[in-house]
Amino acid sequence: MKQRLGLWMVTMLLSLVAFAQPPQPPRFNPAKFEADMEQFITTEVGLTPMEASRFFPLFREMQNKQRALFGKMRFYAHTDTSNDAASLKTIKECDKIEVEMKKIQQEYHLKFCKVLSPGKVLAVIKAEEKFHRQAFKRMARRKTR
Repeated sequence: MKQRLGLWMVTMLLSLVAFAQPPQPPRFNPAKFEADMEQFITTEVGLTPMEASRFFPLFREMQNKQRALFGKMRFYAHTDTSNDAASLKTIKECDKIEVEMKKIQQEYHLKFCKVLSPGKVLAVIKAEEKFHRQAFKRMARRKTR
């Protein structure tokens, strides 16, 4: 009887292992990423609810404009590097896009200074960079597992 019970338990355990699926990495959720970033910035900088309610709509507006430009840059990611004419065109276009992105940042940084003190705007910029660095580190750790 003990042998049968032991054999049954081993069989059940092996069947559970055989049917177990490897853990799937969590899918990227843009809304959660944005909410986490806003929460991080709010906490890191010490924004009041009033400041946050005036700042984040502008911040999201800037990010949406930048996202559109990132989409344009992705178009050039598949340029054939053995084709010098295409490569030169890609370099010039990507440079234009990067300059345009910097102009957007500059424009919005000035808008941010109208709703927050310049010190808090600088703290927001630093907090956003810190959040992205931490996010990339988390992604890298997940890939190596």
